[in-house]
Amino acid sequence: MRTAIWLYLFMFVAFFDLHAQYPILSPFALSLGAAPSFIGLIMGVYSLTHLPGNLLAGFGVDKYGSKAFIVLSLIVAGIILLFQSNVKDPWHLLYIRSISGFVLAFLSPACLSLLARIAKDRIHQSKLMAGNGLVHTLASVVSPAAGAILVAKIGFTTAFSVLGWTLIITGILAIFGVQEKKLLANAMDQSLALDPHNHSLLNQDSDSAANASIPWLFFLIPMALSCSQGILFFELPLMQSARNSIMTSGVFFTVVSLGALCSISFWFLNKISPFIRTVGGSFSLAAIFFGLAINWPIPLTVSLFFIGMAKGIIYPALAALLARITNSNRYGRVFSLLSISYSVGAFFGPLLAGQLRDHLSPYFIAFFVLMLALSLLPLRTFKVPVAT
Repeated sequence: MRTAIWLYLFMFVAFFDLHAQYPILSPFALSLGAAPSFIGLIMGVYSLTHLPGNLLAGFGVDKYGSKAFIVLSLIVAGIILLFQSNVKDPWHLLYIRSISGFVLAFLSPACLSLLARIAKDRIHQSKLMAGNGLVHTLASVVSPAAGAILVAKIGFTTAFSVLGWTLIITGILAIFGVQEKKLLANAMDQSLALDPHNHSLLNQDSDSAANASIPWLFFLIPMALSCSQGILFFELPLMQSARNSIMTSGVFFTVVSLGALCSISFWFLNKISPFIRTVGGSFSLAAIFFGLAINWPIPLTVSLFFIGMAKGIIYPALAALLARITNSNRYGRVFSLLSISYSVGAFFGPLLAGQLRDHLSPYFIAFFVLMLALSLLPLRTFKVPVAT
C-alpha cells in the first residue's frame, strides 16, 4: 500500500504540473506573439511527440520494469520546464513542448503498469485504478487555479521554474520511494498465500485475457475523448470572458475537475460494467458539446461541470476495462496503446480548433468526433468480458 501511495504522489505531481499549465500556456504563447493557429500547434505537438514515447514505454516497461522510467521522466521533464521558463520566442516554446511531450510519455504507462501488477486480486486492482482516477481528478481540481494564481503573483518565468523544480524533487524522491522488485515479490507471495493453488483472480483469467481482445476501433473512444478535451482546453482560455483574466480561465478548468470529482465519488457506479460506463459517458459528453455548439440556455459553468462528470465516469472505466481483459505481462503495452490514443486525439483537438474556430464552432467538432467514434464501435465489443 505504501508504494501505491508513492505512485499516487508521483502521478499527482505530474498531473498537477500538466493541468497547471492549461490556463497559462495560451496566454504565455500570446505574450510571445503567437497567433491562435500557432497556439493550437504548440498545444498539439506536446501530444504528437507523446507517440514515440508511448511506443517505447510499452515495450520498455514490460521488459525493464517501471521504476527507471518513472524517475527519469519526472527529473528530465522538470529540467525541461526550467528551460521553458526562459523562452522568448514562440518557435522555441514549440521545440520545448515537443521534447516535454516525449519525456512525459513514459510516466503514465509505467505508473499504471506497476499499479496493476502490485494488485493482489481483481478487486484490489479495481480499487487501485479507481484511486488513480481520484488522484488525477484531485490534481486537476486544484492545479488550474493554482497555476493561474502563480502567474498572477510571480509571473510566467518564475511559475514555470517552480513547477520544474517540483518535478525534479519528486523524481529524486521516486528513487527511494519505489522498491519495485521487492514490491512485486511481496505481491506474488500474498497472491499465493490467498490461493496456494495459484488460482488467484489475477491468474484465473489469463487464458481468457489472452484470447479476448478489444477491436482496434474501440481505441477511437479514448482518441475522441482526448480530442474533445484538447479542444476544450484550447478554447476556454481564449473565450472573451477569460481572455483578459487568467484567474477566470483557471476557475473554468477547476469547475470541470470538480464535476469529475463528483462523479468519481459515486462509488455505486463501479458496480456497472466499465464498457457501459464508457459508452454512456461518451454519449453524454457528446450531447453536452452539442449543447455548447448551439448556445443552449444552460450556463457555461454548469455545462463545464457536466463535462467533468462525464470525464469522471469515462476515464476510470477505460483503465478498468483494459486491466480486466489483459494478461499481466502485457500491461505496459496495453496502457501505452491507451496513452497513444489519448496523445493522437490531444494533438488533433487543439490543431483543429485553432484552424477552424473562425469557420466552425470548436464544440461542434468535439461533438462530431465523439459521435463518430461511438458509431464506428464494433458490435463484437459487447462480447468482451467487461463485468467489474
